[in-house]
Amino acid sequence: MSRTAAEIATQPTCWRRAAEAAASFGEGLPQPGERIAVTGCGTSWFMAIAYAALREAAGQGETDAYPSSEFPSSRAYDRVVAITRSGTTTEVLDLLGALRGRGVPTLALTADPKTPVMDAADAVAVLDWADEESVVQTRFATTALAFLRAALGDVPGVPGLKPVAEAAADAEAAVADPLPEAVLGAEQWTFLGRGWTYGLALEAGLKMREAAGAWTEAYPAMEYRHGPIAITGPGRVAWVFGAVPEGLAADVERVGGTLHARESDDPMADLIRAQRLAVALAEAEGHDPDRPRNLTRSVILSS
Repeated sequence: MSRTAAEIATQPTCWRRAAEAAASFGEGLPQPGERIAVTGCGTSWFMAIAYAALREAAGQGETDAYPSSEFPSSRAYDRVVAITRSGTTTEVLDLLGALRGRGVPTLALTADPKTPVMDAADAVAVLDWADEESVVQTRFATTALAFLRAALGDVPGVPGLKPVAEAAADAEAAVADPLPEAVLGAEQWTFLGRGWTYGLALEAGLKMREAAGAWTEAYPAMEYRHGPIAITGPGRVAWVFGAVPEGLAADVERVGGTLHARESDDPMADLIRAQRLAVALAEAEGHDPDRPRNLTRSVILSS
């Protein structure tokens, strides 16, 4: 078993611990009514997108998400949340430094308490039990999202969203269940989501490209029929996180594609299946999912 596969399997336990940590964290978390921004790079940015949509759906305040390199310096926020597994990513540290100079309170979520982010942010949530040896992020990303989800409390009216403890139960099944043969044997995968699950769709596509070098795309689910459906056909999968929009299943069938959807599961648990698929495809092609080509654990730019 690859190290990545082993880390993927620990997510149910990590999520439960994240919920406990959020309940006892104290000051530094976004407060209801605050206008906040969430930021990160790569996978962390996609988790930021998911959390931003959830927080707004919970009615807790305007919430934007940006990659750290594209953060709009002209916008005013009451607080900024940064997600950085390594705690060393240059763009994140540069942004936190600039925000401190403007007096904006910041919260960082990280896996490593021995990194510069500890001094760069005003408050830090250390999720070190979810740190990873693999270059590819899996459990830290979802654990950070579980932490932020739990801090929100109840989010009524979001289809498929469950309390983190119930999501963890769904995750146990996602770790153990065999992957569908049609999904394993496909040549192309298009990941789709609505609201907060669009961030999960983006992350699923990234995992497949990182670990397996696979041909994947990701879109908001309602945009699928505005062009992306052209790529679907026999041997190609449309993978929907959360509720399937009305008529979309029939459209996928009409063009000969395969629809994957687990509407009864928490969508974050279904992301585990996409992570497992990425590892399985990488290993089938003789790639090392722990050390994908062209990637490093953290992007540290020279000064």
